[in-house]
Amino acid sequence: MPTLLHLDSSPLGANSISRHLSREFVQQWRQTHPAGRVITRDLTTSSLLSIDEDWISASFTPADSRTATQQQTLALSDTLIAELHAADEYVFGVPMHNFAAPSVFKLWVDQIVRPGETFAYIDGAPVGYLKNKKATFVVASGGVYDEGAAIASFNFVEPYLRTLFAFLGVTNTNFLNAGGAAALRYGQIDRQIFLAPHIESIRARFQSA
Repeated sequence: MPTLLHLDSSPLGANSISRHLSREFVQQWRQTHPAGRVITRDLTTSSLLSIDEDWISASFTPADSRTATQQQTLALSDTLIAELHAADEYVFGVPMHNFAAPSVFKLWVDQIVRPGETFAYIDGAPVGYLKNKKATFVVASGGVYDEGAAIASFNFVEPYLRTLFAFLGVTNTNFLNAGGAAALRYGQIDRQIFLAPHIESIRARFQSA
C-alpha cells in the first residue's frame, strides 16, 4: 500500500500558508493513490523536547541492553522514525523562521537522526537508511528568497533540508517555495490570489506524474 507522511510545523493554524498548501498536496496525492494511506504528524502538538544526556546515552546503548527507562526515553523518537520508514513519500510544510526552519522542526530532526536507525557510518562514510523515498518540501516565507532574488543568500532552509535528507538517504527532493507571504499580512494581496499559482503548481505536478 503506498503511504504518504504528511508533516506540518507552522504555528499559525488555519492562517498558515504552508499548511494550506501541504493539505492541497495531500488531496492531490489521495486522488492519485485512492488505495493509499496518509500518516499525519503535526509537530506543534507532538510534545517534542530537546534531546539531553539521557536521550543521547539511550540512543547509543544497544537496543537489547536498554533499560525500561531508556526505552521510554526513546519511545517518541522510535515512533517518529517508524513513520519515516513506513512511508514511501513525504510532504513537509515548513515555514521560514528567521531564515531557517522553525525550532519545532529542528526538535523533530534531532529525534529522528539516529545512528543505526536512519543512518550509519560504514567504512568511515555515512549511509542513509531512508532509501527510495521521495520528499516534497512546501516552504512558505515572508520575503522572496528564490534564486536570483536580492536576498536569496539568506535562505538557509532549502540547503539545510537538501543536505539533511541526502545524509539520511533521501535524494529525490522537490521544493515548492511560496515566498512573499508578508504581503498578506499587510493586506497587499488577497489570500486566494496569492495561493492560486502555488495550488496550480501542485496540481500540475500530479497531472504530469
